[in-house]
Amino acid sequence: MKKTIALLCLSFILPSTAFAGSTREDLQARIDSARQVLDQIMSTKDRSIPMNILEQATCVAVVPGMLKGAFVFGGQYGQGVVTCRTGHGWSAPVFIRMAGGSFGFQIGGQSTDLVLIAVNDRGFQDLLKNKFKIGGDASASAGPVGRHGQAATDWKMNAELLSYSRSKGLFAGIDLDGTSVSQNSEDTELYFGQPHTFESVLKGDVEVPAGAVPFVRGVAQYFVQAKNHE
Repeated sequence: MKKTIALLCLSFILPSTAFAGSTREDLQARIDSARQVLDQIMSTKDRSIPMNILEQATCVAVVPGMLKGAFVFGGQYGQGVVTCRTGHGWSAPVFIRMAGGSFGFQIGGQSTDLVLIAVNDRGFQDLLKNKFKIGGDASASAGPVGRHGQAATDWKMNAELLSYSRSKGLFAGIDLDGTSVSQNSEDTELYFGQPHTFESVLKGDVEVPAGAVPFVRGVAQYFVQAKNHE
């Protein structure tokens, strides 16, 4: 009941455009924003994603401008893109939705950029599911930060996904327990002009569309070159 009420409140708090159908121009703008978010995060140097995580990454999801609102009941909603490492580079992107609700006496709202990193094959398999819940179906941890810092957590042992947020210029790990991640097949089909399974795209069986090349190259620049970092 609380979850239903939270989602109803969310529909009033967030702009109606968050739930409207996308155009191909909207999807291209989402991909371009994801590239910008990644560039801005990695330019923070001593507060960016640690190199030892970058070199282990199997997939990266970027959700630019995830909206969070609250008026007694709270909720959050965002749309983003995912690319995964393949045997010949990084895959074309697919589109995802992230949503969650919270309950408590609260009021306010904010827009936050999110980054979700799969650090092993289990995390990759999570992103192939039609829908999963962070903290329930998939284990996740707030990711450590510090470009040259040591990840002094047990993420290598237990975490399938590491989560980060950037709000008002600040970048840090974030707890996303309870947030659901689902495939946005409609947007993915619209962007490619034909239906493709998430598995075929993320395994590299589908060519990267021209509009997504800058984003995919940007991910490769940060995540692949980390292997050569000393």
